[in-house]
Order: sequence, then structure tokens, then C-alpha cells
Amino acid sequence: MMACSRTWRNTIGFEKAALKVRAYHGVEGAFSIRACYGCIDPDCARACPTGALTPRKGGGVQLDESLCIHCGLCIEACAPSALQWDFSTRIPLPCRHCGVCVSFCPNHVLEMMEVDQR
Repeated sequence: MMACSRTWRNTIGFEKAALKVRAYHGVEGAFSIRACYGCIDPDCARACPTGALTPRKGGGVQLDESLCIHCGLCIEACAPSALQWDFSTRIPLPCRHCGVCVSFCPNHVLEMMEVDQR
């Protein structure tokens, strides 16, 4: 998460990363990772009233920040709750599928793979 925010937002922090990791404390200490699924026909892009989010070739979305009206409809539309929100700038943080999170994951629990979405 730190690698994502450092690479794409020029900051170090969890709140600017395009994926979220939640820790569940207890005897076993489990984790839940929320990252973009790279949908071919993304609900978040269809929900955007201004076209700020557009489908990217190969899956996922790209953001034109100048068109974003900060409504949050994209976040509500994302069925897996994988599109993250920057609360300070009030814009979505779409994953670019660059793999920097995979490269720098200290526990090697992240990977990227091609998935047939037919």
C-alpha cells in the first residue's frame, strides 16, 4: 500500500493507496485485501455522470480528475467495494494494475494474474 501511494500520489500513507488491507485481530490474525478486479465492463465507470472514469483496455478504469465532480457514485456502484476513495481530495483512487504493490509486498501475499472474464 505504501508503494502504491508513493509511486502514484507522491506521498507515504495508507489513505492514498488504490488497495486496502484490513487486519482482523484475534487468535489467528487474518487479513482482508480489497483491490480492483479489473472489470471489463466496470460498474464504477457506468455510474460516473461526467465520464471522469472510463474503461481501460484490458480491464479496470482510468480517471480524468478534471471531470470528477466528487459525487462518490462510482464508489457506491463498485460491487466488490474495491474502488478506493481519497477523503481529502474527494476523488476515486483507481488501481492502475502496475504491479508495484506486488513487487514491494513484504509478505509476498499479492500477485497479479490474467483472468478470463467471459
